[in-house]
Amino acid sequence: MEAGTKTYVSLYEQRVRLVAHALTQHSKISEKDAMDLATHVLYAIDHIPEKVR
Repeated sequence: MEAGTKTYVSLYEQRVRLVAHALTQHSKISEKDAMDLATHVLYAIDHIPEKVR
């Protein structure tokens, strides 16, 4: 892969990384655990009805 080639990152993956970053900055959990937990957090948020959000 060329040095100037950009890799596509989905919006979902960006959201997971954002949540994982927040978790690691504000707790003592590992980055891997934060990524795992972030997927669960986003799943829960995505399944809250729009009226409740």
